[in-house]
Amino acid sequence: KSESGLRGLAINILGRFLLNNDKNIRYVALTSLLKTVQTDHNAVQRHRSTIVDCLKDLDVSIKRRAMELSFALVNGNNIRGMMKELLYFLDSCDPEFKADCASGVFLAAEKYAPSKRWHIDTIMRVLTTAGSYVRDDSVPNLIQLITNSVEMHAYTVQRLYKALLDDISQQPLVQVASWCIGEYGDLLLRGECQETEPVQVTEDDVLDALETVLQSHMSSPATRGFALTATMKLSTRISDNVDRIRSIVSIYGSCIDLELQQRAVEYNALFKKYDHMRAAVLERMPVIQRNSSGQNSEDASEETIKEIQLTKVKQEELVLAQQPAGPVCDLLDLLSGPQEPLQPSLAPAQPISSTTSAGGDLLDLLGGLELTPPSSAPTVTIYEKHGVTLTLGCEQESDSGLLATLTASNSSDSDISSFTLQAAVPKSVQLHMKAPSRDSLPARGAAELTQTVVLSNPNKVNLKMRIRISYTSRGSAVQDTVQVDSLPGL
Repeated sequence: KSESGLRGLAINILGRFLLNNDKNIRYVALTSLLKTVQTDHNAVQRHRSTIVDCLKDLDVSIKRRAMELSFALVNGNNIRGMMKELLYFLDSCDPEFKADCASGVFLAAEKYAPSKRWHIDTIMRVLTTAGSYVRDDSVPNLIQLITNSVEMHAYTVQRLYKALLDDISQQPLVQVASWCIGEYGDLLLRGECQETEPVQVTEDDVLDALETVLQSHMSSPATRGFALTATMKLSTRISDNVDRIRSIVSIYGSCIDLELQQRAVEYNALFKKYDHMRAAVLERMPVIQRNSSGQNSEDASEETIKEIQLTKVKQEELVLAQQPAGPVCDLLDLLSGPQEPLQPSLAPAQPISSTTSAGGDLLDLLGGLELTPPSSAPTVTIYEKHGVTLTLGCEQESDSGLLATLTASNSSDSDISSFTLQAAVPKSVQLHMKAPSRDSLPARGAAELTQTVVLSNPNKVNLKMRIRISYTSRGSAVQDTVQVDSLPGL
């Protein structure tokens, strides 16, 4: 918040600290620059080369800070140079960095890609380098990108076919390659590509590649599903090997994997009873429209990039617990901004009624000590909207330990999927969220979702919690936040 001149001078001093031999000083300098990059982006940009050099540091903490700061410095002007350095880092870094680095590259490429070909090449480079570490949504995102880039279909399918022949161990890459071969196999066989030297392949070559994926022990059931569907789609794009395709599909009609077996049986039915509909059913996929969740893709990408950049920096302000398969969101905002506080009200405890004998027996001296069943942990409803109800119950486990149970139900007429809960607490409280009992809520309260939160409060601070609720209902993503200023039973 200082004046621009003083702030620029301070940033220059921090930049010189990056050349210090003391790794603690370098770490503090990187952390401070990461905090100020949103305030004075241009001043920090002047030290970009020094920051990128820190990616080669032997210290793990310094490398992670340098990676986060490097992604914060990416913009439309330096995207090519920064991606070159970050892809080199992705290729040589330890496995613990690959997932975060791959996610950062995907997000930066989506926001600042100078061309569609560069975007596709960059994502394919990530898949070939760290395919096993990428997020689950990387495959559908790349498929959507390829589908929408009509002029790049021939180039992309040839690149992916070559990559498939070179390595079938990277499952996301194999899935995307199989999908593209099934959709654009006719372009691959035609061998027409203005972007690069065309590849001359035959129908047998393409089917051999897909059959290798189906038979490989490295292929997951999902990957085999992609390959089987691609093989079936080729039956309408080639002319001489339809009988071979029918034979491949029929083999999986007795597969022990239920999903593959179901697909194979349905595809066999297309060959027999519904052969007249096969061409229409297996026609090329149309352009995939991006799902809207109340904000455009650019805003969502920007929020996600900020989340990756600042997650570690904010650790001294709050502790976050996030489930992996949830939608993209910025948890850093969980403890900021005005929120209407929730004042949970507990029902008054009912007095314990005891029966005593009318004769005033001496044994009645102990009449108040009869055994009674233990009372359940008090619960309070903290959220009730759109048919979704969320209750919170707390139970003291030890002097500083607390067990909180979140229970969600759905009273609406439509099923809810991708239901996730995320929580934030004050910095001095340790929080651990266990896995939820399920990730969906069936309609009309058919089943409940429960999730346990373990809290450790050694400093005995006033416990507060902010909970973010995310789910998909009727094809639309819903996200809401609730603040609990006092936990029930405490």
